[in-house]
Parts: sequence; C-alpha cells; structure tokens
Amino acid sequence: MSFSTEDAATEADRALAMDDRIPVTVLTGFLGSGKTTLLNRVLKEEHGMRIAVIENEFGEIGIDDALIIDSEEEIFEMNNGCICCTVRGDLIRILGELVKRRDKFDRIIIETTGLADPAPVAQTFFVDDEIRSTCRLDAIVTVVDACHALVHLDEVKPVGVENESVEQIAFADRVILNKADLVHEHELEKVEARIRSINHSVQIIRARFADAPLSEILDVGAFDLDRVLEGDPAFLVDTDHQHDLTVTSVGIECEGSLDEERWTLWLRTLLATKGVDIFRSKGILSIDGTDRRVVFQAVHMLLDSDVGKEWGEQARVNRLVFIGRNLDRDELEAGFRSCLVTMAVA
Repeated sequence: MSFSTEDAATEADRALAMDDRIPVTVLTGFLGSGKTTLLNRVLKEEHGMRIAVIENEFGEIGIDDALIIDSEEEIFEMNNGCICCTVRGDLIRILGELVKRRDKFDRIIIETTGLADPAPVAQTFFVDDEIRSTCRLDAIVTVVDACHALVHLDEVKPVGVENESVEQIAFADRVILNKADLVHEHELEKVEARIRSINHSVQIIRARFADAPLSEILDVGAFDLDRVLEGDPAFLVDTDHQHDLTVTSVGIECEGSLDEERWTLWLRTLLATKGVDIFRSKGILSIDGTDRRVVFQAVHMLLDSDVGKEWGEQARVNRLVFIGRNLDRDELEAGFRSCLVTMAVA
C-alpha cells in the first residue's frame, strides 16, 4: 500500500490536532529586522487567540515593552542577557510558570534578541523533560531585513564566533522577508538566493511592515526535529554558544525633555557618521512642548519616528539604547545630554 503526499499531510494534521501541548512560536531575526512589528500585528488582529509573550532584549535597558501595543496579553521581559545563553535558565523558569496557568492562554510566542542563536532556544523544548511534556515547538519564524540582510550574512566573524544572522536563517521554518517594498526586485532575488544557499527548503514570505499572513506563522506545525538533526547531528548536545564580543550595547535613561531641533541634528549626524557600526538604535523620548512620547527606531542609517502614548502623570523619562561596534558610552551620553532643555541627573 502506498501513501500520497496529501495522505501524509493529512496524517500530520491529525497528529497535530491531537497534541494537547502548548504550541510555542520562536520569533527571531537580526537587529532591526521587524520582529516587534510582526509581534504587534499578531497581538492586534482579531483572531480570538490568547497569547503569552516572552520577550528578550540585548542590553541593560528594556525598550521593546514600550513598543508593544496595549493588549490584554501576558508579557514577560528578559533583559540584560541573551536568551540563548546567559538568561536561558530564566526561559525555562518562565515556561514552567506559564504551564501552571495554561488555562489563561492558548499559545506562547518567544521574541528573541536580534543577536540570539535560535538553536539553544529550540533545544530547550527537547532536553528539559517538563518543558518537552507540556510545550510543543510549533515553528521558528525568522524575520529578515531585505535592506541590510546581505551585509550581515556575509560578515566575516572571528574564529569560533557564530554569525547569528546565518544561524537564524539556518534554523528557520519560515522566513519573513520584510521591507520588501524598499528594495528593487533584483535585490530581493539576490537576498532570496542567499537565504536558499543557507536553508534551501525554507518557505520565504515577502512582506512590508511585517504583513505576513498569520496562517503562515501560527499553528503551522513546521518544526521538524528529524530535519534539524539531519543538518546538525549535534543539535541536542548542549554546546557553548559564543557571541561576537565586539558587539555591545549602550543604554541611556534620564529624566528631562529634549530640544527637538538639537536632538534631531545630533542623532542624524551620529547615524550619518557612525551608522555603519550602529546596527540598531531605538528609544522612548520626551520632547519639549509635546505631551506624547516620541518613539524613534533606526537600523544603521535608516531612521524612523512616531508619536506614542501620552505621558499623563508619569515622569518624563527618556530611555534609549544603541547596539553595535566601537560604541563610546561617554561620548553617546554626553551627546544625548547636550540635547536636553535642562541638564538632568540620571
């Protein structure tokens, strides 16, 4: 007796439907690729699902919590360390706590830092007995920035240091090729060819503002341990993960309001002269004369800003972070503080 591909797919769907473990989606992608934009899409759409979010940031100051839209979802932050190594124990602890309250949500989304290797995160769902019996890794979804992907994928790293952007694609079950509207067709084809050279069978979904169909992201049953082991037989072996130690972060937090003209000039000059080394910058700002928060985000030299929530009765505290190479903390702090209407003490 022979079975068709359609029969196999139907059987897989039945097995998935009978699996009562909590489905988990790992959302990864290099710095500034659009992970939080995609997460916000998931949280605001009318899909009727209850989602718990575990969020990991690289740096001592958390910014992404303020970038996530208001929602009734449960959001857990993991800052000042990478989910794939230094705070991996926190991930297991949070998952364990969520399992005890599984009646309050239907699924979990883990948003990793842009410098995370997804392999150790995925390992968690197979090497920890409690997590393996209660949670199911549904898919690793990798968001790729069409504008800057080739620069990071082709970067030569020191011996023994992994290129995280390559690893994120290698372990992806779905690739969201984001910002596809900002590059020409032939450039998109070059990026897609490079992605295929790393992960030849992955499904690539072109997107703008991370507008990928949720049916291609959630409940897809795409993670295949056998496929991963075929490409990486040592996947389940707990190996050390070494980050590129030349990449650091500088976080700045202080009260006060900024002179908009001075701030704009300083930031644009900074990114124009040092944007190659500044992979990612983002922040929540208090601008003098404005009652609402101002949200700014930049990837290398590409800068965007928007108006956020009202400050209300809350203290007007600026929070921003820079991630990249050759960052001079004193210089960045001095430059930022020179934009304040009145000098403030952190």
